[in-house]
Amino acid sequence: MNTALIIFAKAPVAGQAKTRLMPALGAEGAARLAQQLLMHAVQQAAQVPWAALELCVSPDTSHPAFAQAQNRAREKVKDTVSGRLTLSLQGDGDLGQRMHRALLRGLSRHAAVLLMGTDAPGLNATVLQEAAQALMTRDAVFVPALDGGYALVGLRRPAPELFEGMVWSTPEVMAHTRQRARQAGLQWAELPALADIDEPADLVHLPSGWVLV
Repeated sequence: MNTALIIFAKAPVAGQAKTRLMPALGAEGAARLAQQLLMHAVQQAAQVPWAALELCVSPDTSHPAFAQAQNRAREKVKDTVSGRLTLSLQGDGDLGQRMHRALLRGLSRHAAVLLMGTDAPGLNATVLQEAAQALMTRDAVFVPALDGGYALVGLRRPAPELFEGMVWSTPEVMAHTRQRARQAGLQWAELPALADIDEPADLVHLPSGWVLV
């Protein structure tokens, strides 16, 4: 399939990553969980035969976790495109500007592009394949988050109206996105909502067997 996947990630730096989890985990613990979520996302993504697999990061590519993520992709799937995880920079701007820019870049090279974060461990290989399949017959696809946002967006054509002037990190993001998609005449699919791991109360949604140290 000529579909690319972009993973958006922030460097797992103590005191800067997963700060809302710091009351429960401390600065170091929150950063370790951020890195664990990153590695999990890459491992799941690498199991799907994408036309391209990209890790789009901030603030730069220097954090060792990003090189480890590239190694994880190569280990998971050898000698395939999905095993070649390229690094790119998110650049400046708010979240919407950065997402839109990354999606535009992907759509200039591929028929369809999915963009996901690393906060929803339920975004496994099966869900990613389902999202890619749904996008084959629609303009867009979303995986909503239980907190009112979304964990994944996919497009087959540019849709700047989904991102411009959006107030992010609020419980209304997905509702406003639906309204904008409807006004733009987009045909879209939604998969079942998943939990983001943002607040201490969300830790119950981590996969069984994950150890928080």
